[in-house]
Amino acid sequence: MNKKAMDSLSYGLYVLTARENERDNGCIINTAFQVTSRPNRIAFAVNQSNLTHDMLLRTGRCNLSVLSTDADFSIFERFGFKTGKDDDKFRDFSDFKRSGNGLIYITKGTKAYLCCEAESMVALETHTLFVVKVKDMDVLSDAPSLTYDYYHERIKPKDFGRNPDEVSEKIFRCDKCGYEFVGEGLPEDFVCPICGMDAPHFKEVESLI
Repeated sequence: MNKKAMDSLSYGLYVLTARENERDNGCIINTAFQVTSRPNRIAFAVNQSNLTHDMLLRTGRCNLSVLSTDADFSIFERFGFKTGKDDDKFRDFSDFKRSGNGLIYITKGTKAYLCCEAESMVALETHTLFVVKVKDMDVLSDAPSLTYDYYHERIKPKDFGRNPDEVSEKIFRCDKCGYEFVGEGLPEDFVCPICGMDAPHFKEVESLI
């Protein structure tokens, strides 16, 4: 079984927000999709360790901010790399508004937002799959929706979270479009995700450490 087949699935990136007892919180999720159009329902999975998960479970209400390619890494640092159980994620953050349901949606680097009410949920070991009805929504930007691939290629710093004591990784750059692959070695069958050039068009340019 080749587990790399999972890499071929396409994901978006979103900020899921909830509110309970006058407290707001949000987290990054990467699976959301429409399941019916009449009525308009979407589904998404949320890690059960997230505070936002528990707030949604109890209140049944949330907003989903669809991130765009205008989003920067600070959004992911705030909503993806810290927990609301220990900190107020909205402290010193002003790039948001409240929709008609009273919940927050993100305005910075956001293509659209959807206001949702939970209809059903399924526990899936580490995550819960929520099926929700869309009660309101709006488009905020013409920028393309942000994909997981775009995030890794253009937004996430290449050395983020690396341990300087680990074995050094190398950078291989495409000689046509400049895309950079980071790893201990470039796979022989690698194809550039931007321009389609194959491995011989990549040259090692530097080491990360």
